[in-house]
Amino acid sequence: MTLVTEKRTTRPAAPRRRHPLRAEATRGLAPWAGAAAFLVPAVLLATEADRWQGGWAETRTELHAMQLVLVPLAAAAGCRQGGRERRRATDELWATAVRGPLHRLLAAALPLALWVVAGFLLAAAGALLATWPYARGDRPYPDLLPADSVVLLAAAVAGHVVGRLWAWRPMPPLLAVGGYLGLAMSGRAGSGDWRHLDPALPVAEGLVPVGWQPAAMALWAAGLAAAAVLAYSLRGRRRCTALLPLAAAAAAGTLLVQTGPGLWHANPSERGQVCDTSTSPQICVNARYGGLLPQVTEALSDVTGRLEGVRNLPVRFEDRPGGPEDDEVQLPMLTPLGWSVVRGRLTDPEQYAWEAVAALQDRAECGAPDARVRTVDAAVSDYLAPNPAQEYFDESDAKGDAAERAAPGERRAARERLASMGADERRTWLTAYFATVGDCHRNGVPVL
Repeated sequence: MTLVTEKRTTRPAAPRRRHPLRAEATRGLAPWAGAAAFLVPAVLLATEADRWQGGWAETRTELHAMQLVLVPLAAAAGCRQGGRERRRATDELWATAVRGPLHRLLAAALPLALWVVAGFLLAAAGALLATWPYARGDRPYPDLLPADSVVLLAAAVAGHVVGRLWAWRPMPPLLAVGGYLGLAMSGRAGSGDWRHLDPALPVAEGLVPVGWQPAAMALWAAGLAAAAVLAYSLRGRRRCTALLPLAAAAAAGTLLVQTGPGLWHANPSERGQVCDTSTSPQICVNARYGGLLPQVTEALSDVTGRLEGVRNLPVRFEDRPGGPEDDEVQLPMLTPLGWSVVRGRLTDPEQYAWEAVAALQDRAECGAPDARVRTVDAAVSDYLAPNPAQEYFDESDAKGDAAERAAPGERRAARERLASMGADERRTWLTAYFATVGDCHRNGVPVL
C-alpha cells in the first residue's frame, strides 16, 4: 500500500491597499509645511517672550499676530503642492483617472492644509502652556484660535488652486510676498472698515471679539476657498454650485464690514480691580493682573509706611481704563508686559515705587516748575522712594553751569532737613505739602 502525499500550494497574500490620503499626509511637502507652521511662530514667539509670557490676553494677541506670516506661508505651500502635476507632466494622465477632479484636488490639498493647521495649533498650545505658570490673574482666551485655524486651512486650499492654474516655479514665493504685503496693507488704520476683512488684523490686549465675529471670519475665508475649489473642479452647469459658498462669503464679509469697530469691545475683566485696603493710599490692581497685588503692595510698602498718618492723600492708587477720579491717583503702569512686569514679576520695585511717588506729586502739567518747587519735590521723593537714577542726574548737574552745579547740594540739604524732622513735625509738613498737589505756583508749596 502506497501513500500519496499532496502538496498544498498557498496563494501569496494580496498586497495591502493603502488609502491615497495616507501617502499624501506622510510623504512629500505636507509634513514639511506642518513643521514650518510650527517652527515659524515658535521661534518668533520665543524671541519676544517678555512681551506676552504671563498674560493671557497678550498671548492671544501674539498668537493672532502670527497670521500675518502663516497665512502667506500656507498659501505658498499649497501653491507649491498644487503645481506638482504640471511640473511632473502628469496632469493629462491624472485626467483619465476614475476619481473626479474635485476628489483628486481635495485628496492632494487637504493633507497639507491639515498639517499646517496642526503645526499652528501645536505652537499655540506651547504658548499657552508657557504662559500658565506666570499668569497672575485673568483666564485664557481661545476665542480666535478656531477662526485662525479655518483661515489657515482655507489659505492652503486656495493656494493649491492657484498652483494648479499657474504652475510657474516662482509663483509660490510671489504668492507669499504678495499675501504678506496685502495683509499688512489692508490692516492699516487708513483702510477704513474694509480692514475688518483682514484675518490678520491686529487685536489689542484690552479688546475681545463679539460672540459671532470668529464664526463670520471663518465663513468669510472658508467660503472664498470653497468657491475657488468648486469653480476650478466642476464643469458645465455644476460650476454654478460655486455661487453658494461665494454668497455665504459675501454675506459674512458684508456683516464684518458693516459692523466695523463694533466687532470688538472692551474686555469686561479690565473694569474690575483687586485692592489692598490696609494701606493709605489704598492700592488697587487691575483684575486681569490681580495676582500681582502682593508684589505691588510690597514694592510700595516703604512709601505707604512713611505716609502713615499723613492727610490730604488720594484715597487709592487705581488701575483701570479711563483714568483716575478726583480722589484717586493712577498706579504706575504694569502693561505693556516686558517693561515693569516680566513673566509675572516686577522687574524693578525701586523704580516702580519712585514712579508711584511721582504720580502722588502730580506736577506733570506744570511744565518747568520753579527751582524751589523742584527742590522740595525732590526732597519728598527721595524721602519716600529715592530715584534709582538720582546719582546719574547729580553727576550730570555737576558738569553744567553754576545753577546746575548748585542744584545737587540744595537737594541734599533739603533731604537732610526733611529727614531730621521729628515724626509728628514731618507728618504735619507732609500734610501741608500734599494739600498743594497739582499746584504749579511756588507760593502754595510749604518751605523746607
